[in-house]
Amino acid sequence: MFDLLKPMPADPILQIIAAHRNDPRTNKIDLGVGVYRDANGATPVFRAVKAAEKILLQEQLTKGYLGTAGDPIFTDLLRPFIFADGADASLIPAIQTPGGGGALRLGGELIATAQPKAKVWLGTPSWPNHRPIFEAVGLEVKEYQFVDVEKQELLFDPMMSSLNGATAGDIVLLHGCCHNPTGLDLDAAQWTAVAELCVAKGLVPFIDLAYQGLGESLEADAQGFRIVFDKVPELLLAYSCDKNFGLYRERTGALYVKATNAESARNAASNLAVHARVSWSMPPDHGAAVVRTVLENPALVDDWRAEVASMAKRINEVRRAIAEAAPALSAIGREHGLFSNLALSRAQADALREEHAIYLLPSGRVNVAGLQIAEVPRLVAALEAVGAMPR
Repeated sequence: MFDLLKPMPADPILQIIAAHRNDPRTNKIDLGVGVYRDANGATPVFRAVKAAEKILLQEQLTKGYLGTAGDPIFTDLLRPFIFADGADASLIPAIQTPGGGGALRLGGELIATAQPKAKVWLGTPSWPNHRPIFEAVGLEVKEYQFVDVEKQELLFDPMMSSLNGATAGDIVLLHGCCHNPTGLDLDAAQWTAVAELCVAKGLVPFIDLAYQGLGESLEADAQGFRIVFDKVPELLLAYSCDKNFGLYRERTGALYVKATNAESARNAASNLAVHARVSWSMPPDHGAAVVRTVLENPALVDDWRAEVASMAKRINEVRRAIAEAAPALSAIGREHGLFSNLALSRAQADALREEHAIYLLPSGRVNVAGLQIAEVPRLVAALEAVGAMPR
């Protein structure tokens, strides 16, 4: 049987990880892997997470199953940070998932069950796993250009023109904040226009909120989602705690679904449970237990908020340093979150790696948080050396 399989291409991120790890040069810089790094180049465990794990070690009484939906207290404690005051939880069923990726896949399964002919509208460039996730459940993906990478500009009017061609029941995939891979986000007026178009056309937003707090603040980064939530009758939200709690390997996420009435909410919840049961049966608990423990403790909440704020501050300081070092890179100072996307060729990305020990994805995605401010002049010089400085 396995002789019939064809080899699959390696994931470029995994290739970058391996190549960087095996590079003996001491001055190598990893701008490829999408994790936060502090001023010492480390991806630390949060203080609040360490404290919560100590509490769990001392007080957790069992490792028994929680059930297919995971821990409902975990998903409930996240609600105040995600939704505006007054959101009716009875119309917003939630389910714990293995990371934001698990939430996206589960949401795709729900869509394919409810509306198998729905098309998913995806702005490009986007997280490379978005398209495969939705295609894996049998949904058609329609792409439109969201960002002009060469000019580092949002293409909002073309986006709206493309979405005008969508039909009722189609899905609009939107990055809630800190767009991956470009760092370019919709502003409040644009979020409002998108929400109004969704209402007028009968489109269902599916918002991927994976980096809340790493752009401007926890509150500011929820603004776009809340604008849409307040206007549309139905939506899906994939939420990740992997980044804003530093729980990458714990795969900690949730899917929320806004329904129009209590019966629809119950039906959505029951369908989510069935799909989750045949996918992962029970979600991993440790990361969710950590988040729950943090959010149940006011002192730990304060410490978590402070640490997230410090992360955003450092990311934005690096962005400003890059923008000030080279006028051609000034757009990076206006972007948000971990990533920016330079218009590099594969040859230029290879030259940065081979000649300058600077690792980034072949697509030109740069993890800004992987850079130390002292390394900014070296990055600028390397981009100039390989002819990759924006014009």
